[in-house]
Amino acid sequence: MMVMRVFVAGGAGVLGQRLVPQLVARGHQVTATTTSAAKLELLAKLGADGVLMDGLDALSVGEAVARARPDAIVHQMTGLSLGHAGKPDLKHFDRWAVPTIRLRTEGTDHLLAAAEATGVPHFVAQGYANWNGIRQGGWVKTEEDPLDLLKGTAGQNSMAALQHVEEAVGRAGGTVLRYGGFYGPGATDDQVELIRKRQFPLVGSAAGYSSWVHLDDAASATVLALEQQARGVFNIVDDDPAPAGEWLPFLAECAGAKRPMRVPKWLARLLAGEVAVIMMTEGRGFSNAKAKRELGWQPTYPSWRQGFREGLA
Repeated sequence: MMVMRVFVAGGAGVLGQRLVPQLVARGHQVTATTTSAAKLELLAKLGADGVLMDGLDALSVGEAVARARPDAIVHQMTGLSLGHAGKPDLKHFDRWAVPTIRLRTEGTDHLLAAAEATGVPHFVAQGYANWNGIRQGGWVKTEEDPLDLLKGTAGQNSMAALQHVEEAVGRAGGTVLRYGGFYGPGATDDQVELIRKRQFPLVGSAAGYSSWVHLDDAASATVLALEQQARGVFNIVDDDPAPAGEWLPFLAECAGAKRPMRVPKWLARLLAGEVAVIMMTEGRGFSNAKAKRELGWQPTYPSWRQGFREGLA
């Protein structure tokens, strides 16, 4: 195995904090970025050289990458934290997701430009494969199936941004890891809080599928993709895609909360918007067969059932 200099953009995020220690443990030299000076100490504790970088400022990105002289760039920048986006708001998804949309469009372009300018040979970016598979045919999708673009809904701009990541990184010969819904340290706190307040109901049939992945498994797949210089798109999800009617009551039970209420679609549409209704009733999960076959990846948490229970016990 070649030891690499790895540049992790967004290294202080929920996934970055699990990824950096795994890279360091494998002997790689890690430069990790954050927008918050308060998090530089955290990055140092994780074993990385922490740098301040604004992913939406081409000059800031160019300088940070040029200084680090990495062998690979990992793009994990999102704006989903409470500090960046406020509380999750599916009804106004287009407004709530603006910081992340910009990081997936402008931020991706700035990082790719910096990679080209400094001759960085490999680029890995964060994609998304939770419930957003195309709503035709079976409930579980592969990398060959297109993502759902949610046209005409408040999710359209977010899905277009994900499409941009896949197309731009693909043209550059890089890798896009479509991670399932994250759970693990710090990843589902806001959902669990809503469940405990009985503000996260089942909608209609609750037949829509989701795919999950533990943060540590998402990080281990990322390390493999880097070390193998994999190319193309991979679904990084566990072995157990499941409908909302299964995972949501189970998550509530693990959190010690009452069973979620069930509301009809028309009411959910009024309260939470069309995207929430699609997710809960028509969502499509994803298959991890390609990642297992081509990366040799095996999730430590093959099912969210084990992971939710351990994480909330």
